Amino acid sequence: MEKRLVRAEARRQYIRNALHTHAEPVSASALARELGVSRQVIVGDVALLRAAGEQILSTPRGYLCEGEERAGRIYTLACVHTPSQMGQELETITSYGGEVLDVTVSHPLYGQISAPLNLRTVQEARAFVQAAADRDAALLSDLTGGVHLHRVRCADEAQYRKILAALDAIHMLYHGEA
Repeated sequence: MEKRLVRAEARRQYIRNALHTHAEPVSASALARELGVSRQVIVGDVALLRAAGEQILSTPRGYLCEGEERAGRIYTLACVHTPSQMGQELETITSYGGEVLDVTVSHPLYGQISAPLNLRTVQEARAFVQAAADRDAALLSDLTGGVHLHRVRCADEAQYRKILAALDAIHMLYHGEA
């Protein structure tokens, strides 16, 4: 049993190092292949690393460590759209250089429900939309008639204002209308 614990600790250290040294996301499948374990073992290891305080983000392309070097300021957008417009919304934000960190809805029973997105590029936004379509997955915003929040990292306020204007031009900013 002690030998197994050492292997588990060594595996988690390997994962920690891999995530700290890669600028791009690393998939659980890739880590599983490198370490000769199942993808689910990696998912469990990442959960334990997070519980130990590691700032590990999940993206559609894999895991990455949230570093201090990530510049910019975080803003919150209130949006509304139909499920078929999700791609247009995410591509608009990322095409103006915004990083979509997460999505949050206000549920009448559970309160705020959030999910990480961590989409930095138009390509990542498109991959996320494709993954949702492939899985026929319901969106969190389906629970709230399309109304939701996104936290978005922008280089500066000018970039944020451009994103706001672009979303407003395509009628995806929520202004409180019923």
